[in-house]
Amino acid sequence: MKVYISVDIEGITGVTDWDETELGHGEHTWAREQMTRETTAACEGAIEAGATEIIVKDAHDSARNLDISKLPKGVQVIRGWASSPESMMAGIDESYDATIFVGYHSAAGEDGNPLAHTMNSSKATYIKINEKIASEFWMNSLISAYYNVPVVFLSGDKMLCENSKKLVPNMEIVAVKTGIGDATFNMHPDLACESIKEGVIKGLKNKDNCQVETPQELKLEIRFRRHQDAKRASYYRGTKQIDAHTIEYIAKDIQDLMIAKMFIL
Repeated sequence: MKVYISVDIEGITGVTDWDETELGHGEHTWAREQMTRETTAACEGAIEAGATEIIVKDAHDSARNLDISKLPKGVQVIRGWASSPESMMAGIDESYDATIFVGYHSAAGEDGNPLAHTMNSSKATYIKINEKIASEFWMNSLISAYYNVPVVFLSGDKMLCENSKKLVPNMEIVAVKTGIGDATFNMHPDLACESIKEGVIKGLKNKDNCQVETPQELKLEIRFRRHQDAKRASYYRGTKQIDAHTIEYIAKDIQDLMIAKMFIL
């Protein structure tokens, strides 16, 4: 069994402030350690469930956060950015049997995490797909579905987990934190790791029931903070500017949507 694991940091237990997420900042050290621990727990769960090949994508900011020496031997890690539209899912294809998400967070436009955002937080107020607020998890799940790979597990903040369960009802979720204003209520790091491992095992055992439904049409809507950025984005072929700060794009599939996002955001 071949498993793909995409890992972010804002949904890791304890992570509350942007300083903790930035490579080179003093407060990043412990956050990357817990990110590594939760990733290790997911890998261990996958191995126990029968995985023979595991590829981990470090999918936060620099994409150089995980201490790969502490992951189980045999796990392969994608560090840095591949400059591909799959972005946080770089390298995924039809050869995988399941996708796992660790450390994911609420979307821009939601209040489930002090660090809620979607992709480029400095530019976008929100991103919507088919009129609904889109999280990074949702977009990346659609990429997984594009390659017919089921999504079996998600960990992150409570709001993201509960909202995402509606999109992929049979996957396992572990909410390691709850966001309240500028604060987070967090699960103990050890318990978070134990819960993630158990959840991954359960999810992989049920992978045949975890396919993601893909809408026939995908309408991308991005609201920019600066009207100048919306104006610039409107020149991408097929894009329509609907007000001073907002553009929309009708995509034929998620690959088309992600390519558009790659160039306009």
